[in-house]
Amino acid sequence: MTISMYQASVPRFVNILGNLINILDKAQAQAEAKKLGDDVLPNFRLFPDMLPMTKQVQIACDSAKGVVARLAGVEIPVYEDNEKTLADLKARVAKTVAFIKTITPAQIDGTEDKDIVTKRGDKETHYKGLQFLLGHAVPNFYFHITTTYNILRHNGIEIGKRDFLGNP
Repeated sequence: MTISMYQASVPRFVNILGNLINILDKAQAQAEAKKLGDDVLPNFRLFPDMLPMTKQVQIACDSAKGVVARLAGVEIPVYEDNEKTLADLKARVAKTVAFIKTITPAQIDGTEDKDIVTKRGDKETHYKGLQFLLGHAVPNFYFHITTTYNILRHNGIEIGKRDFLGNP
């Protein structure tokens, strides 16, 4: 049995981002019950030199929408990075899921050898489609989702592995 580029990307991102929305729902409910301000959890970081939770969610969304757009050969949606609250973050994740769901298998399947170039400042990194998806985008996506989960757990939000995994 083989797995397609589409199967390895779109359904997986949609699933985990959906789980993230559920986690953020739980965090919002618990934060409200504990009378935490709207900006407390989004601004929290695990260590001073780490990015805050808001940025972790933004990067996870950017990673997911970026890889599927690049593979599909469509314009990557640009978001403003202006989220301040858990509700704002949930809206960003939902917007990302909505975009990802517009991508079809026909747009992504067969892109294993597609040339992908990413730019960060003056630096260009060259990949092939499969290498970019499995060697860069997926690990980066899970890193930032996991860091978001860890920030919330560190702050006493009652979530567990089942919340993270959901129903794959």
